[in-house]
This record gives sequence, C-alpha cells and structure tokens, in this order.
Amino acid sequence: MAARSELLRPAFGEASPSLGRFVINPHSCSYRWWHMFLIMLVLYSAWASPFELSMEKAASIALVVTDLVVDVFFAIDIALSFFVAYHDTSTGLLITDCRKITMRYLKRPCFALDVASTIPLQIIYQLVTGKRQGLWGLLNLLRLWRLRRVSKLFARVEKDIRFNYLWTRLIKLLCVTLFALHFAACIYLWMAFNYKIKELTWIGSQIHSFEDRSVWFCYTCAVYWSITTLATVGYGDLHATNIGEMLFSIAFMLFNMGLTSYIIGNITNLVVRETSNTFKMRDMVQRVSEFVSMNRLPEAMREQMLASVQLRFRTDEQLQQEMLSELPKAVRSGVMKHLFKSAVESCYLFQGVSDSLIVQLVAEMKAEFFPPKANVILENETSTDCYIIISGEVEALTTLADGTEKHVKRIGPQGMAGEIGVMFSIPQPFTIRSRRLTQVVRISHIHLLQAVQPNTADGYIVFSNFIQYLESLKVQTKDVAFVSDHLWNGNSMVLERATEVAVDESKEAAHKMLPCKEPKRVVIHEQLPNATSTALHPSPGKLVLLPDSMQELMKLSEKKFGKAVRGILTVEGAEVEDIEVIRDGDHLFFS
Repeated sequence: MAARSELLRPAFGEASPSLGRFVINPHSCSYRWWHMFLIMLVLYSAWASPFELSMEKAASIALVVTDLVVDVFFAIDIALSFFVAYHDTSTGLLITDCRKITMRYLKRPCFALDVASTIPLQIIYQLVTGKRQGLWGLLNLLRLWRLRRVSKLFARVEKDIRFNYLWTRLIKLLCVTLFALHFAACIYLWMAFNYKIKELTWIGSQIHSFEDRSVWFCYTCAVYWSITTLATVGYGDLHATNIGEMLFSIAFMLFNMGLTSYIIGNITNLVVRETSNTFKMRDMVQRVSEFVSMNRLPEAMREQMLASVQLRFRTDEQLQQEMLSELPKAVRSGVMKHLFKSAVESCYLFQGVSDSLIVQLVAEMKAEFFPPKANVILENETSTDCYIIISGEVEALTTLADGTEKHVKRIGPQGMAGEIGVMFSIPQPFTIRSRRLTQVVRISHIHLLQAVQPNTADGYIVFSNFIQYLESLKVQTKDVAFVSDHLWNGNSMVLERATEVAVDESKEAAHKMLPCKEPKRVVIHEQLPNATSTALHPSPGKLVLLPDSMQELMKLSEKKFGKAVRGILTVEGAEVEDIEVIRDGDHLFFS
C-alpha cells in the first residue's frame, strides 16, 4: 500500500500524471488526515444528536453553533467526494475519470443520506414555523448516519498489523456499549419530557418537578437507569410507569440480550485465540504421556519426547513451517537464503563452492530446534540427513563394547554433524546429542547429491574439503583407540580411496568417488542393423564409458567412427534425447 501510494497523488492540490488535475488520491496522507479529522467530528455528532433531542433546554446556543460548524465541514466533504478516485471492484483499477466518479456518487444511496444528515432540518423547521421541534427533532438523529465512518475505521485498523488486534477489538466493544447506554438514556429523557402527565414517567414518579432540575442531573439519572437495565441488575428504584416506557424498555432489553451475546462471543474468541497455542501444547503433552505409559518407554526417552514437544511450541517451529509452506517457492527460497546462506558458506564442507550450489542447498533446507540432551542422530542409523549447526552445541558419542558411551568431540556453530555417513553411504558412525538448546538446518542425502552431481567442479571442491576434514579428525583422535577401531580400521578401504583423491587432486578420481555416480558402460555401433538382417549386431561395437552429456557422447562417436553424428538410436530404433535414460550395458547406434 505504501509503495502504491507513493506512485499516486500525495495531496489535494498537486497534479499527477496518473490522476486528473482536480482528482484526489484516496491513499494520500492529506486525505487520510482529513478523514481522521472527520472521525473526531463524528464522535461529537454521536454524542450531541441524541443529547440535544432528549430535552429542549439541552440544545443551548453554544451547541447549536457548534452543530452548524460541524455540518459545514461535512458539507465540504460531500463536495470533495465528487473528486475522490475509487477502485473498481471488478477490475481493481483506480478510476480517475471525474465523470465516472460523479455518476457513481450520485447513484449511491449514501449521497442522499449524506445530504440529509448535513442539512440542519430541525433548525430550519423551528425558524420557519416558530414552533418547538416536537417530533421534527427526530430528524436530528439523521446525523448518526455518519457513524459508518467509525465502523470503516475500525475495520481498517483491525487489518493493520501495526495495531494490536486484541486491544482494537476491546476498544470497539467499549465504544459500542457506551453509545448504546448514551442513546438509551437520551430516549428515556425524551419520553419523560414529552409525556403529558409528568408524574406518570419513570423520573417524575421519583423526582417531582424534574423539569426544573439541571440538564446534567436528569442526564445522570437516565444513564443510571440505562446501565442498570443493560446490566440486568434492576434495583427497582427506577421503573417504567406508562405504556411507551414499557415498550421501549422491552425493545432495549431485547437489544441488550443481543449486545451481551455479541460482547461475550467476541471476548471469548479473543481469549481462545490468545491461548490456542497453549491448549495445543497441553493436548500434545497429554498425548505423549499417554503414549509413553501405554508402551512403557524408559523415563529418559519420555523426558526427551516431552522436551521436544514443548520446545516446538515455545519456538513456534510448527507455525513457522506452516507459514513457509504457504508461500510461493521463490519467496520461500529467498527467505531461507536470507536466514541460512551465511551459515552454509561458513561450513567447512562448502567453502569455496559456487554461489549457485549454495542457493540450491539453502532453498530446500529445513530448520529444527533441539532441547538440551536430545538425540539428533543415533549411532548406526541409516544415513538420510546431515545437519549444519546454526546456534548451540552438540557432541559426538560412540558406544563401547560394554554398552557405555564415550565422548569423541564437540561441534559448535557452523559445524556439521552426520556428514560422514552421508558422504560414504554408510550407517552413522556416531551418536549426535545436543548439549544445550540448538538450532540446526537439515540437508537430505538425496538433495545433497542432486545439487552436487551436475556440478563436477563443485563436487571436487566438496570432496577435497571433506578429505581434509577427515585427515584433521584422524589427527585429533589418533590417541583414542575406540575411534580408530570404529572409524579408521573399520572403513580403511574407503578412507584409502579418499586419501588417493586428496593426493592425486584429480577431478576424474573425485568424480568416481561420488556415490551413485559410478560410470555406465555402453556399446556403441556405427549404424543400426537392417530389419532383414538375422544378426542382432552385424558389425562389432566398441565398449566405452558413458559421458555426462549427449554432446560429449556424439563427440566420442565422431572420434571413434570418423563420421558426423546427427542422432543416437536404441536397438528398437527409438531416438535418445536424454542421457539419463541410457542404462548400463545398452547398445547405441549413431545416424
């Protein structure tokens, strides 16, 4: 809205290429301040109109003059409404044509009501006839039509995140209640002052000659009876004494039933909304406790489960995941890049890789929180994910032959956990456990391979960083016998191959080390055999390793057969368009 309003006209008198010379931008600051000024005048009208109606002596000269001044401002607003641009509901476009603006305003019912609520009809009647207002004083209530501006204001403020929704709703409910009390009190006074037999009125039966009492004394009594009726207290000191008062009291009490239900429903909804997250957490904790008791799980496991559930709600992790899942993929990727790109770049495994690889990895990462002493990875579990530590600290543990756990090392922020099992496609060699509240981002095994495989240069850098880390880890743990037996001796062949990659610094060797990237062997032939031939392969082919792309495969065939290649066919004669569909051992024919 702010960006759009900057493109539109900011004030009344300024010209804009997108608006007409005299057209007013409804989003300009000047017009908004004008609306806020009118809101203050509306509040005055909401109080003064019923109050002046209640008794003639309340309409003093000062109030009458003030009313006329207020009417002048609303008359100015009517004139301005013929030049205020509006948004077409069907297209969403801002209509700036003065003719369309004028015709739209004239055809709407609000124009007639705006005019009727601005013309001081009761004053004109009194000046022309010289009589008291009587029933014509009810025309004064037409000014209450202006209250629609307050309703629109609250509707706009409730959607504005700069204002607290709870307090906005409470203020709105308070304003509705106060206006109902004031309006009912004024009607009670009007009925009493316009009844022929003053002693047969609600106030005349208790206070004789109340007409001679001050305006504020009578108004206070009326408010007192109004609020006792609204609160359904009914002390009995004031009560209806004629048919008119009884009928109005019936209508007022029916209205109070609806108003009370509306207020209770709104407050209940607000309270439930504020405590809904707590209710969800308590319900989840109860379900976890029942699950633990039913399955007779150990106490330590119960504590871990409860701590994880409570932490999930305290950090709003569930709400964050739901919110991010509703965003478009590009926006979600941008958010994750802003949050975690620096942490991934600082991680040892991805130092020196291209920015595109970092963006691919960050886009699909998922953030998680772990409470203290929670298991992030279990020893010997399947290697499906590795983790980057954003904040907090974890420790690596290994299990000895007697079943006890032994500390291996600590991993702090920007460190990694679980990458050994993922890179070698072996069960996780260590248990990873949080030492305090820890935030991590999770990278799945599949996503890591999908991001690294197409980028041979980045894959070589990743493996070089990984081999250097293994060498440093071997030096750090050379005196710890159980680590050497568990990792180095148990995986000596893998580590020897990894060391060869680091020494040779060969891109091809690093490419072969990538899991699931074992080269395919195919047999290539110069041309496809004829349909009448009895032999499947009339000419001997050549066994080669399948390259990474179709272009490299075509260049390889040109080199082998000395002819330009226009297409690649299978045994069945189908044309190959994607290198990924070729399987190990396939026979390929070149045309």
